[in-house]
Amino acid sequence: MINSQDIKKGTCIRMDGKLYFCIDFLHRKPGKGNTIMNVTLKDVVSGNVLERRFNIGERLEDVRVERRSYQFLYKDGEDLVFMNNETYEQVNIAPDQVNGVKFLKDGQNVEVVVDASSETVLYVDVPAKVHLQVIWTEPGLKGDTATNTLKPAKVETGAEVRVPLFIEEGEIIEVDTRDGSYLGRVK
Repeated sequence: MINSQDIKKGTCIRMDGKLYFCIDFLHRKPGKGNTIMNVTLKDVVSGNVLERRFNIGERLEDVRVERRSYQFLYKDGEDLVFMNNETYEQVNIAPDQVNGVKFLKDGQNVEVVVDASSETVLYVDVPAKVHLQVIWTEPGLKGDTATNTLKPAKVETGAEVRVPLFIEEGEIIEVDTRDGSYLGRVK
């Protein structure tokens, strides 16, 4: 249990049977009355964001979470199989628990966030930037580079990314896994 004034960004709490991460907080002292905490929480499972007010000294159930390094091995039916890099234990995880699943490739290292008390997987974070090979794109027209025009390109994981006209098949590009945007060409 923790006091409400001890909540910081990244703190995980259990409330109403669900797990929430604190993404923002603010101590407020109104003219009259006690100090209150305005906290913005994100649901671990659904990703919904909500705002709550807590009085100072209110007791909350905190959850100890651990970030562990895992490696993506292969797809097994609907599930994805990951291996713990320290214990070599394999675990099946549903694709909806993986942030950036469409940019996940075999052998890639990811960070798995686990509830330390029950050893349940909360979610999986793919690195924010990944290098992927373009396997298909339309050819760019010569001299058509005066504007920031983008064209569709399919990368090795099967995801579609919007890239500049000068990108050709076989090139390696850097992609932001949070929004699927093109960041640059890898040399």
